[in-house]
Amino acid sequence: MDKLKMQSENLVDENVEKIAKLFPNCITEGKDENGQVTKLVDFDLLKQELSKVVVGGNDERYVLTWPDKRQAIKNANMSINKTLRPNKEESVNFDSTQNLYIEGDNLDVLKSLRETYLNKIKLIYIDPPYNAGADLLYKNNYEISEQEFKSLNNDLDEDGYIMTLNSDTSGRYHTDWLNMMYSRIKVGRDLLSDDGCMVIAIDHNELANLIKITDEIFSERNRIGIVTVVHKPEGRNMDRYFATSNEFAIFYAKNISKFDFEDVILDEEYAKQYIYSDEKGKYRANDYIRLGGGDHNLRTNKPHFYYPIYVSPDLKVLTLEKIDGYYEIYPNTKTQERTWKTKRETTDIAIKNNELFAEKDANGNIKIYEKYRKGQLIKTHWVDKKYNAINCGTKILDDLMGTRTFDFPKSLYLMEDIINITTKKDSIILDFFSGSATTAHATMLLNSKDDGKRQFILIQLPWECDEKSEAYKAGYKNICEIGKERIRRAGQKIKDENPLTTQNLDIGFRVLKLDSSNMKDVYYSPSDTEQTNLLDLVSNIKEDRSPEDLLFQVMLDIGVMLSSDIKTLDIKGKKVFNVNDGNLVCCFDDNLTDEVVTEIAKMQPLYAVFRDSSMSSDSIAVNFDQIFETYSPSTTRKVL
Repeated sequence: MDKLKMQSENLVDENVEKIAKLFPNCITEGKDENGQVTKLVDFDLLKQELSKVVVGGNDERYVLTWPDKRQAIKNANMSINKTLRPNKEESVNFDSTQNLYIEGDNLDVLKSLRETYLNKIKLIYIDPPYNAGADLLYKNNYEISEQEFKSLNNDLDEDGYIMTLNSDTSGRYHTDWLNMMYSRIKVGRDLLSDDGCMVIAIDHNELANLIKITDEIFSERNRIGIVTVVHKPEGRNMDRYFATSNEFAIFYAKNISKFDFEDVILDEEYAKQYIYSDEKGKYRANDYIRLGGGDHNLRTNKPHFYYPIYVSPDLKVLTLEKIDGYYEIYPNTKTQERTWKTKRETTDIAIKNNELFAEKDANGNIKIYEKYRKGQLIKTHWVDKKYNAINCGTKILDDLMGTRTFDFPKSLYLMEDIINITTKKDSIILDFFSGSATTAHATMLLNSKDDGKRQFILIQLPWECDEKSEAYKAGYKNICEIGKERIRRAGQKIKDENPLTTQNLDIGFRVLKLDSSNMKDVYYSPSDTEQTNLLDLVSNIKEDRSPEDLLFQVMLDIGVMLSSDIKTLDIKGKKVFNVNDGNLVCCFDDNLTDEVVTEIAKMQPLYAVFRDSSMSSDSIAVNFDQIFETYSPSTTRKVL
C-alpha cells in the first residue's frame, strides 16, 4: 500500500510535467537542495524550440512588473504542508450541509482546495482590500532584512504572515498590494470551471493595476467587462474633489468561448414585458423600425435599409420574397418613412432564425417586431433601489445583527444579482475575502426564491476586532465570528419568512480551520530523522489530532469534496468513516483485525485508507492486500 502525500500540489512540478509532454528533449536531471534527484528544465534548449516567439534580455515587450513579482508567482506555485480541521461545535447542520466556512489565510486555503476543487467552481466573487491608504494587508514569506524583521515586533505570526497597515506614504504602497493579490487570483483561477468566471470588487485606487494583473492571469480576451456599481448616489462627503458615488466590479471568464450569462432579468418590472414565448423561451416585442437619429430622409440616405417585408394573411410567415396575397410592409410610421434596423441580408437571417414576427397594433396596422430575449440584457451598472439613501449592505447587516458589527459590507442585492446572472441552480460559489459573509446570505436568499441548490465556500482570515468596536462589545472577537453568526441569523430569517417554500433550503455550513499538517515532520522527510529519535516516532501523526482531522486531510489529498456525505460506522468496535457511500472508507484505529478489514473490503470502496501503525507487521500488511484482492481488487489502498 502506498502512502498519501498529505500536502498540497506543487505547481512547479506540475508545470515541469506539462513541459515534458510537449518538449521531452528539454527535460534533464539534477539534484535539488536536499540532494534528491529531480527533473530539471533546460531553458536554453527550450528557448531554441521556441526561438521565433521567445522574448528575453533587453527586448522590449508589453509587461507589468513590480518588485517581488517573481516571489508572488513562486508563492502561488509552492506546495504547503497544512490541513483543514473540522469544527462541529461552530458549524450548523454539519452532517447534512453542502456549504463550507473556512478560517485561515486565503492563499494557503486555496492551495489546500486546489486539487479537490480544480475546475469545479462556477463563480468566484471577492471584495479584497481596496488599498485606499489605510488597509490592513498580509503577505506570505516575502524576503525581508533582519532590521525590517525586528521592526515588525508582533506583526509577524508563526506562519510568516505579515499583518501591517499599508499606508499610502509607503514606498511599497502598490507593490505590497499587488504581491498580495497576484498569487491569490492566480491560484483562484485554477479552481474555476471552464464556463466559470471571477468577479472582483474594487474602487478607483487600484482599478488600473487590478485590470493589468488580471488581464495577465486570465488573458485580456477573457475580460467580460468592467461594471460600475453605484453605492452612494449622493456621493461621499469626505471626498475633496469629485464626490465619488461608485465603485467597480470587473468580470473575467475562465474561457470566454464557454461562458455565458444565465437567462434571467434582474429588473422585476422590466421582466413583466416578456409576455411572449416560443421554443427558445420568453421574449418581448421590440419594434423593428429604426426610430432614432432624427434624420427625416433615411430612405434616401440609407437605401439599403429600406425594403419591403412580406407577411402571410395569417401573420405567421415572413419573407423577403414577393408572394401574391401577402401583405407588403415597409418601415413607415404614420408621419414619415424610416428604415428597418438592418440590411436585407441580416434581416433574411433573422427571419430564417425565427427572430422576427408580425402583429397588428391597436389600429389594425401590421407591424414587424424583433424578439428580444432575456439573456440579451445585462446591466452595465447597478443602483440599489431598496436602500438608496443608506448603504444597503450596512443597513441590512445592522438590522440583522442588532448592532453595528462591520464597516462597509457588500450589498446583499448586488451580490444576489451577480450570483443570479453567473451561476446555475447547482453551482458552487467561492468567496475568499468573505468579510461579513454577504455571499452566503445572498446564496441562501436566491436559493429560497428559485429552489436552487447552490453551494457556497467562504474563506476568511480570523482578523481580531478592535476592542473599542461595537462588534467586540457585542461579543465578537474576530471577523469570522461575525460572518458565522450572520449566516446563522440570515438562514433562519429566510426560513421564518418563507416557511412553505424553504423546507429543504440548506442554511447550514461546515466550519473548517486551517492548521499545520496532522503529520509529524518525519512523515515528509524520513531520511532526516536520527536513529536516536525513532522510539519517539512510533506514530507519525501528531498527538492532538482526532480521527475527524485525519479524515478531512485524506479527503483533500485524494480529491474528495469537503461537503461530501460522511457516515460514521462501528465495525467490530472500530470507528470507520464511509464518505459518499463508498467513495472513500477510512479507519484510523490501531490493531485492526482481519475481520474489520474484511468488512471494509466487502463494502468495495473506491479508496480505502488506514494508519500505517495499523500494519503492526509485514504479515498483517500482506493479509490486508490478500483480503482486498479477494473481496474488492479494484479498491485503491493507501496508508498514512
